[in-house]
Amino acid sequence: MAAVRTVLVAHPGSELFGSDRMALESVRAFREAGDRVVVALPESGPLVDELVASGAQVVILPQLVLRKALMKPSGWLRLFRDTFRGLGSGWRLISRVRPDAIYVSTITIPEWPALARMRGIPSVTHVHEAEASGSRAINTALYVPHLLSNSVVVNSQFSLNTIRASLPSLARRAEVVYNGVLGPENPSEPRAAIEGPLRILYMGRLSPRKGPDLILSAAAMLRAEGREVEVALLGAVFPGYEWYEEQLRTQIAESDLDGHVVFLGFQPDIWPHVAHADVLVVPSRLDEPFGNTAVEGILAQRPVVVSDTSGLREAAGGYETAWLIAPDDADSIAVALRDITNSWHGITANVSASAVEANFRHSPASYRAKIRRALGA
Repeated sequence: MAAVRTVLVAHPGSELFGSDRMALESVRAFREAGDRVVVALPESGPLVDELVASGAQVVILPQLVLRKALMKPSGWLRLFRDTFRGLGSGWRLISRVRPDAIYVSTITIPEWPALARMRGIPSVTHVHEAEASGSRAINTALYVPHLLSNSVVVNSQFSLNTIRASLPSLARRAEVVYNGVLGPENPSEPRAAIEGPLRILYMGRLSPRKGPDLILSAAAMLRAEGREVEVALLGAVFPGYEWYEEQLRTQIAESDLDGHVVFLGFQPDIWPHVAHADVLVVPSRLDEPFGNTAVEGILAQRPVVVSDTSGLREAAGGYETAWLIAPDDADSIAVALRDITNSWHGITANVSASAVEANFRHSPASYRAKIRRALGA
């Protein structure tokens, strides 16, 4: 009987956003192969219960997680502290777990490839981050530690091109594996007709770069034309960004949107909210390595309005029911929403075919098989 392989998965957070869900899918991939899986997280959160339900053991321990705050002079002391604490705790965990392979989920935890190399353990880094518009020097600094990984997986061609522009030697060892995205078990059909307000849904972090304020501006334009709208914001701010939520609330009051916008906060089960919506908008201003949210909307048989940029273009391109619009442009969002409303019957006739195509492109089963292969299973 073959020995059971132990896989150590290192991940920088414990929420249930895009990269968190992909880490969970990777854990499921390893568990399907019969591996023992131990997941190292820096903190507890909703991801923990999902990991445990998938059969993984979860360990909370100090890790160096690169955040923008650590890159400022005011954060250097914490950067120094977290570096040494992370190396020590990681070394001890490896000694205790004795993994056969290490899966490094995202580039923001740079110590794990070094620890794996020092201990002679094969590792793979999964890149979920890419900012082509950012500093090349910063990008290079983020990517360099992952030269120590045996292989690299990236979530889009855009991410691969961003790596190639900063660190060609790493790009040559990288493989594109598109995210496996799970849709609702039983997608509900869209409304037969838009009777009452158009129900607009935003899902994701409430942050300036993600652009939910653009949806509010577009909604105000539609209301000024006499069109009724209802906006749901499904997501929460990062700690320290509470000012942005207050800014959104001020915008709502000043745009005469009181009573037409609801803050849903973070919700582990998104599907009831997607089912209630008519259209999902992904209005990111800046680079996105991929766009799980756009794919989720398509899988749920809803039209989507998506910024025509970076990895979002790969996630939403080629569907009859996806509108690609200029980034950072509330007018373009309003035009797309107006077009969707005016051509509702034609759109709803195509949502099922779009969902079938999205499931083919982003099958979780196919994703899991590719991730297992990347780690040598």
